[in-house]
Amino acid sequence: MGTDPGSDRPPGQTPLIVPFGDSGVFVELGGAPGIATSGWVQATARAIRAATEGRAGWSTPIPAATSILVPVDPVEPGAEAAVASIRSILGRRSYPVDDPATPTEDRVLEVPVRFGGDDGPDLETVATMTGLRPGQVIEALLATTFTALFLGFAPGFAYLGPLDERLILPRRDAPRQRVPAGSVAIAGPQAAIYPVDSPGGWWILGRTALRVWDPNREPAALINAGTRIRFVAERA
Repeated sequence: MGTDPGSDRPPGQTPLIVPFGDSGVFVELGGAPGIATSGWVQATARAIRAATEGRAGWSTPIPAATSILVPVDPVEPGAEAAVASIRSILGRRSYPVDDPATPTEDRVLEVPVRFGGDDGPDLETVATMTGLRPGQVIEALLATTFTALFLGFAPGFAYLGPLDERLILPRRDAPRQRVPAGSVAIAGPQAAIYPVDSPGGWWILGRTALRVWDPNREPAALINAGTRIRFVAERA
């Protein structure tokens, strides 16, 4: 069922729409990062894209956890004119967008994971820090159906939520210089799968052989905003 940004905005949340330098518009929707806020951000980004697609100087909106960046040409339309346009778009009470509470995909992607050992070097530490047994840490992760809230940090890196509250931890004090592609990790209120070898400060619980990013594949990203994911323990 469709809603519109003007009528069903979360209580107390009025979007902040301001220039982002001379070649972009920053739209801050507010709210706590999570599935509901992410759904609202994604729906609003789609509404902006649908209203501006094909217009000279407009690029694809880039959603984040609670905000959207809309790149525009600094001359035409220019940032100030783009701000006015976006305010008009989001103020149209008749402009339909998706229900922000509804995932954009029906399927649930199952991700097989090898936990612990060399594949999950932080499993024991996370268990100690949370007061859980390693098996309970794994069970908490397996019991959750995650939603990709947004992509960032690296191509194909999806921030997944909600994480079981018992597993919420700050990032590592000392980030690793290299985290292997496929590493399944947690930090703060989210989980993630590292798409490529890269530095990283998240707690690594396991690893999957699933390639979540492949530039030779179409589409390259296996996970997009709205994709639902369930981790499953890989049998030895």
